Amino acid sequence: MSLLVLISGCGAFLLIGYFAYGTLLARLFKLDPKAKTPAVEMRDDVDFVPIDSKFLLGQHFSAIAAAGPIVGPILAGVMFGWGPALIWILIGSVFIGGVHDLGSLIASVRHKARSIAEIVREYMSRRTYYLFLIFVWITLVYIIVAFTDIVASSFVGRQTLENGMTVTGGGIASSSMLYLALPVMMGLLMRYAKLSLLRATIIFLPLVGVAIWVGRYIPLDLAVLFGITDNRSRQVWDVLLLFYCFIASIVPMWLLLQPRGHLGGFFLYIALAAGLLGVIFGGKVVQYPFFTGWATAKGEPLFPLLFITVACGACSGFHALVSSGTTSKQIKTETDVKVIGYGGMLLEALVALLALACVMMLTKDAAVLKGSLKANLIYGLGIGNFMEVIGIPPAFGISFGLLAFTTFVYDTLDVSTRLGRYILQELLGLKGGIGRYAATAVTAGTPLFFVMQETKDAMGNPIPAWKVFWSLFGASNQLLAALTLVAITVWLYRKYRARWVFLVTGVPAVWMYVMSSWSLLRFVKAGFLSPAGEFKIARDPVSWVAILLLVLAVLILIEAIRAFRKPGPREKASAQPAGA
Repeated sequence: MSLLVLISGCGAFLLIGYFAYGTLLARLFKLDPKAKTPAVEMRDDVDFVPIDSKFLLGQHFSAIAAAGPIVGPILAGVMFGWGPALIWILIGSVFIGGVHDLGSLIASVRHKARSIAEIVREYMSRRTYYLFLIFVWITLVYIIVAFTDIVASSFVGRQTLENGMTVTGGGIASSSMLYLALPVMMGLLMRYAKLSLLRATIIFLPLVGVAIWVGRYIPLDLAVLFGITDNRSRQVWDVLLLFYCFIASIVPMWLLLQPRGHLGGFFLYIALAAGLLGVIFGGKVVQYPFFTGWATAKGEPLFPLLFITVACGACSGFHALVSSGTTSKQIKTETDVKVIGYGGMLLEALVALLALACVMMLTKDAAVLKGSLKANLIYGLGIGNFMEVIGIPPAFGISFGLLAFTTFVYDTLDVSTRLGRYILQELLGLKGGIGRYAATAVTAGTPLFFVMQETKDAMGNPIPAWKVFWSLFGASNQLLAALTLVAITVWLYRKYRARWVFLVTGVPAVWMYVMSSWSLLRFVKAGFLSPAGEFKIARDPVSWVAILLLVLAVLILIEAIRAFRKPGPREKASAQPAGA
């Protein structure tokens, strides 16, 4: 089967979804182009700044489209075949993820750009608000755990590809470190030398290309430098990356995050464009099986693992934090919510499809699939193949894909650490400089405990921590999406008494709640029951955290059910949604 035909059909499905279901949602939520948004009404040109949708979409897309829509589809595609992953990406993004993102964004916009947690407090209870914040913080910790270790794993070892090219983790590490130095230089020059953004981009974007090319010739291989194992080298990188999270969360935005986000945005769009060009002109064909079975060779079932493995490519609770945290403060008109919220999710689905295409092109016995599976390497190899179509040398193309992958992860780590710090300060009442440092230290330090645990597979062989924690990250992230959809459903019903909300947001909430809770229960069962069915005390922290998340989710759900019984204020007739 032609990859072009398949991806084109998927693109058409997403486009139809945007104009058909997206338009229906805009009518149901009664998006009003004349309504004053918080960005306009509370404009201060610091936090509240109205931005045209064509610019805000790119900013929002860069914030939500990190490594999640790359790693998840690749893992799920290898595990169960590309068919189930593709179907879930399409159905999930159009009918669940898009609804979640649009709903959380408009809910925040209509509540003075407050967070989803604040909306929970208004429509449920103060107790639910604190439970929700605790749940979000734990979820952010596991996001940091999973993505920190993914990057650390990509910095170790070496892999010889079928074309004879050798990819070294040390080379990726060198390029990554050089890349991180560039935005700091860029930020300093823009602030103190008054270098314009245009000139800074013209200067530093080519330097990123130099960093990609040079990195593989000066590999920063800690295992060789210090005579340690790859596993120990990975843990050292874990510590260094968490220290980076701490620094990135407290330094001024202009020094690192803003210039790095600007350069990283080019990675996102170039990688997306390279994938599309490769699909259109590459003549690639699908070789990997459509479906490999209802369970993996290790007995991992498609239900519910598919729905928490793909994660961000179809639906992600993390998006609600971005939508209600920063994006809602920049929405110029309510009608932009459809473009930014719903359209942004469908664009991320396209990123997920291109990541899945990197699996589709492989044969079942491809060398890159043997041994320890590295999603970043599969993605880098796929992007390299796509870029080769437009004349880019394979060595550079693969290195570009690998660094792009790492760059996307940095975005997630930065945002997650900063959000975790805000939440902890709110929960514990930590204020001032000491509170900021303390909250950041706890948020970045807690993941250190988990990544330093020795993780093994069923055969007792050491494996990277991210492979163990990815499923827990996916389950907690998807459960966060479910709880956000529950909160949106409560808000809509209590505010407007519109019965359509039970179908539009209620059904997706139930589906995500069941799949994610089911996954967490599997962790609990694995931790507390032996293969023979005998009770045991779990030694790994994953099972205990799974219990805590389930308890929090049940308590929040109980509060939501109680909230439905409370009388809700009537909305003005002029703003009442269709179908109410």
